[in-house]
Amino acid sequence: MEEAEKVSAMVVRRRKKIRKYRGSRTCGWGITGQHKGRGLKGGFGKAGRHKHHWTWVVKYAPDYFGKKGFKTPISTTPKVNAINVGYLDEIATELAKKGLVEVKNGKIVVNVIKLGYNRVLGSGKVTKPLVVMAPYFSRKAEEKIAQAGGEVIKL
Repeated sequence: MEEAEKVSAMVVRRRKKIRKYRGSRTCGWGITGQHKGRGLKGGFGKAGRHKHHWTWVVKYAPDYFGKKGFKTPISTTPKVNAINVGYLDEIATELAKKGLVEVKNGKIVVNVIKLGYNRVLGSGKVTKPLVVMAPYFSRKAEEKIAQAGGEVIKL
């Protein structure tokens, strides 16, 4: 029963048209040279976009040619190496033990540049009064340091 179902589900295979043309040299494409080369292609790839394929460009890719926008040179953009205030608060006592930061008047003085960073961001909680020195601060970082009794010094 299963075999009968399989047979009935099979697709009828008709003979391919090319079998009829075998031995005819051109397979229905006229004189020998036709449909053989790349005569009507108009070149390889993007050839002729300014010449014989110009109407195609106008219709399908009108913004293909010309300059668009401005790309800032990488050398002029400053590299931002940021640290979060919450992480700074966590490691402050460890850094004080190692002698990488100073302690003045009960406040831990952290020079962020000496740690290899140049910006302080405001993620995390600040529990200790910190005096943080850095070239750049986010607004949140400044607020959190001030709320904890610390100080922000911009270099």
